[in-house]
Amino acid sequence: MSDGVEERTRTQLRHGLRIATLLVAGAIVLGLGQANMLRHLDAYEPALAQVAALAALGAVLAGEAVLLVRRRSWGRLRWAAIAVVLAASALSYATLPDGRTSTGVDWLFGAANWAGLVVLLDRPLRTSAAFLLAHEVMALLHLVLFDEPSRGALARFATGSVTVIGFPLCVAVAAAILRSLSAAAEASRREIEQVRVAEAVAAESHRRRQQRFAELSATTIPLLEGLADGSLRPEEPVVQRRCAIEAARMRRLFAESDTVTNPLLHELRHCIDVADRKGVVVELDARGHWPALPVAVRRDLTEAVLIVLATAASRARVTVVGSADLVSVSAVADCGEVDVPSPATPGVRVETLTYDDTVWMEVRWQPTPHPAPQPTS
Repeated sequence: MSDGVEERTRTQLRHGLRIATLLVAGAIVLGLGQANMLRHLDAYEPALAQVAALAALGAVLAGEAVLLVRRRSWGRLRWAAIAVVLAASALSYATLPDGRTSTGVDWLFGAANWAGLVVLLDRPLRTSAAFLLAHEVMALLHLVLFDEPSRGALARFATGSVTVIGFPLCVAVAAAILRSLSAAAEASRREIEQVRVAEAVAAESHRRRQQRFAELSATTIPLLEGLADGSLRPEEPVVQRRCAIEAARMRRLFAESDTVTNPLLHELRHCIDVADRKGVVVELDARGHWPALPVAVRRDLTEAVLIVLATAASRARVTVVGSADLVSVSAVADCGEVDVPSPATPGVRVETLTYDDTVWMEVRWQPTPHPAPQPTS
């Protein structure tokens, strides 16, 4: 099941539970509660207070109906609605005849809980339980303080409380379980997504390792094999130059996967670091701004400089000049004559000048202009 289908299913379940709770609350408040109030209307003093309490509960239910149609929650109006329900309870009990708590005259005893529950249905279970307890304490205080309760009245209050609190509490528990299941499903979905991401990262890392190994196999591995079998001698200057060049290439290869603002300068600094470790004094000068370059273009731009820096004897200078349509990387060093492979990327050109043991080399890249689209007849 897709994430969108799961979310729609959870939303429909919550919406359906709100509708069912509102229908039950409306039947109890405006049906059973109103009928009891009208049947004993003459017993209230004044009766208008009971009518006002019923109107307050009806207003809360009407508000819930409007929010249901608009598919919104109570938000900041939630506690104002709870205050209205508790105020209606207090008003009803203040005008309730003596000795009638939890009887048929006390119509609000079983009605107010449902009105408050529709407001708190999407809140944690403890919030709904606290509201039910508050309403129950209000009725109990009225019974104890104003009715001079007998054993029969207390028994009637206790048995009535089982249904008055029990049924709304069951609905609140069901809503809490539904929210818990939704949260568990969401947590499971996130874990599955994390596992998928981890698998994708592992596969990409493996692919990159294989790619690096393939890139090094052409030059680095033959060098290592020659050193291992003794066919290449480390004390020979040519072997030392090859080792320095391969070390710079490996540093550049590792730097290509770094996330930096300017990858070209970042990779050049790694090449410079190899020369710096040999005691070569290197100056780097960068001017201008250029767009993000593909890896293949950066390799061609740095390959010649890499060889010059890796084979420099004592000093080198690297200059990078760039713009939107041209990037130039040049190097001058006392490295003697060097062999530079031909660029593999179209648009990259290498120019070399040699004077004694000093070599000046420039690599320029200009993006190949795309042909203009031909007008259609």
